[in-house]
Amino acid sequence: MKKLLSLIALFCLAVSPVHAALEFTVSGGDVGAKPIAVVPFATPADINFDVAGIVEADLVRSGLFDALPRTDMLEKPTAVNQIDYRNWRTLNRENLVLGSLSRSPQGGVAVRFFLMDVYRGQQMIGFDMPAVGPEQLRVVSHQIADLIYEKLTGQKGYFNTQISYVTAAGYGLARRFQLIVADADGYNPRTIASSKEPLMSPAWSPDGKKLAYVGYERGRSAIYVHTLASGELRKFVAEKGINGAPVWSPDGSKMVVTLSFETNPDLYIIDIASGQRRRLTDHYAIDTEAAFSPDGGSLAFTSDRGGSAQVYVMPAAGGEPKRVTFQGKQNLRPRYSPDGKSLAVVNNEGGRYSIGLVDLQTGSLRVLTDGPLDESPSFAPNGGVIIYATTGSGSAELGTVTVDGRVHQRLRQPGEVREPAWGPYGR
Repeated sequence: MKKLLSLIALFCLAVSPVHAALEFTVSGGDVGAKPIAVVPFATPADINFDVAGIVEADLVRSGLFDALPRTDMLEKPTAVNQIDYRNWRTLNRENLVLGSLSRSPQGGVAVRFFLMDVYRGQQMIGFDMPAVGPEQLRVVSHQIADLIYEKLTGQKGYFNTQISYVTAAGYGLARRFQLIVADADGYNPRTIASSKEPLMSPAWSPDGKKLAYVGYERGRSAIYVHTLASGELRKFVAEKGINGAPVWSPDGSKMVVTLSFETNPDLYIIDIASGQRRRLTDHYAIDTEAAFSPDGGSLAFTSDRGGSAQVYVMPAAGGEPKRVTFQGKQNLRPRYSPDGKSLAVVNNEGGRYSIGLVDLQTGSLRVLTDGPLDESPSFAPNGGVIIYATTGSGSAELGTVTVDGRVHQRLRQPGEVREPAWGPYGR
């Protein structure tokens, strides 16, 4: 039992409540950032919403864009024929975003926007977004930012996605845990589950419609599945002992979990519809924290079968595991990149827990963060960014890092925030 606790203690730390947007701070994005200007969109007087402000904030938070402050703009065109490109060249802007909002005949709000190449004086993108209700303008703003991001970087945007995380507040008998779902920029947080006992390991279904997580009732763990649209809650697994670390198969038909009701903690694969299960590992060591490869053919997981916690890969149908991490004292909590070429892990070197990236072809590991206690990595669906939990200066918060390690962010709130998981596309 002491061996088990030492392996999983890193992922059982206390967490804290969030009821407002997370506060982002970006560092390391100055060098090589693309100079851009996002002009305020023309907006009817009865619509109080700044689409351009959200688009700009999304792009700046990525760390890949340097946006011109509105106070420095020499003009504020809202249509292509109003642009004087000399003004934007003087300000060393490579790209310009402009647009307008209008009432549609059906009563919704339509948004038109353009992305312009300043030096060529050419349109790169021009879109009329489908009309939506005013409450959906934030989603439309993220969609616009995604389109701009993809055009200028060649990589699919991730702003119109969601994240989940766990918080906790209070002490002793007053302590309460919450599972939160929010937009990728931290806005629109809503509570999915609330409990006086710990909530852990949120895992998104591939279609983004459900969350699996670990909850406790009178000290006993169980794995639950929450349907986001309806609020339906299903107790999926509740065996004696450990019920932990759920992960969905890429097609959403199965789940791999860690159970200990037979002997030691091992991996089991369970059919979602029928509940039929099959044991995948059978070892005296601890096998946990599984992750499916994007094609569903392989499983990466944490095991101390070699004497210390390291990452192993095995066929998802079962078979002999192969160790894939060798750098550092420990490597834990593997998560596949969307292209299946690498694994994000928690790397322990000299007592510092950092987020690392393992190249599955070469076996090399590159450390992306400084620690001292970073955990729970989760890829954005485009594969370019990793969200994780971090502890420093006495507080626990979320962080993100680009896979090249260049751009770092902190997502702060009063108190502590833990166990992030980035949702899929398809919202």
